Amino acid sequence: MSTSPRPVAAVCQVTATPDKEANFSACKHLVEEAKEKGASIVFLPEGFDYIGSSREETLLLSESLTGDTISQYTQLARKLEVWLSLGGFHEQGHNWESDRRIYNSHIIINDKGDIVSVYRKSHLFDVELPEKGVSLKESAFTIPGPCLVSPVQTPIGKLGLGICYDLRFPELSLALQRHGAEILTYPSAFTVATGAAHWEVLLRARAIETQCFVLAAAQVGQHHEKRSSYGHALAVDPWGEVMGDCGGERPGIVLVEIDLEKVSSTRRNMPVQQHRRDTGFYHSLEKT
Repeated sequence: MSTSPRPVAAVCQVTATPDKEANFSACKHLVEEAKEKGASIVFLPEGFDYIGSSREETLLLSESLTGDTISQYTQLARKLEVWLSLGGFHEQGHNWESDRRIYNSHIIINDKGDIVSVYRKSHLFDVELPEKGVSLKESAFTIPGPCLVSPVQTPIGKLGLGICYDLRFPELSLALQRHGAEILTYPSAFTVATGAAHWEVLLRARAIETQCFVLAAAQVGQHHEKRSSYGHALAVDPWGEVMGDCGGERPGIVLVEIDLEKVSSTRRNMPVQQHRRDTGFYHSLEKT
């Protein structure tokens, strides 16, 4: 029986504002704290770089992957020898000069400071809930990502990448699981209204149906006068049990050990994927 220590992941909760320098300072502090406490990979939420107060400000502050913000994080990862999941970066699109549109990009950086994967959010949050005071149209300035990306081998296991609203689409999580994901991650900036109603139940559902760990860094609190986030950065095990919750009040981190034997034993004891019928079976209703 192995006596080697289980790897530790740090799931972070932050309150980003339009001030990129202050945001980096706050995130850097959390990463340093996580590293001191033994984390081998640190998860930061969607909008870790900033949350703008208008479409114009959001676009003005955006950068490319070779800009200052990502350079700061690659240097930090290299210096601390820690992996980073940067959960939602405002990346200037490939035709930025002509169309002024961006991607919402989830970037994985290894402990040598190399970018090893970039996933661009594929489901955009265009939602009007007037009775709950929610009105957001992400597609007004964001390009949907062209494809999913293969799970990434990390110190805690094979990591499947999503971002925020992607959480509502089980097809995405099941595709990542079929391609080897042992851990799914949904860095987010859920609104207070949708978070209170759906956040935990969706994260637990994705864990249960894929029999993966689910790690979800989150934004919390007031970003500016127009926007606030629900918080409750969460870690869930493959049985759907909540392992850690950052709460809904303030920035912080939750540290969790990742025991991949939990993935193996859960899948072995309840072999859901073996019981799944072929794709044609689930489309059979469409032919009737």
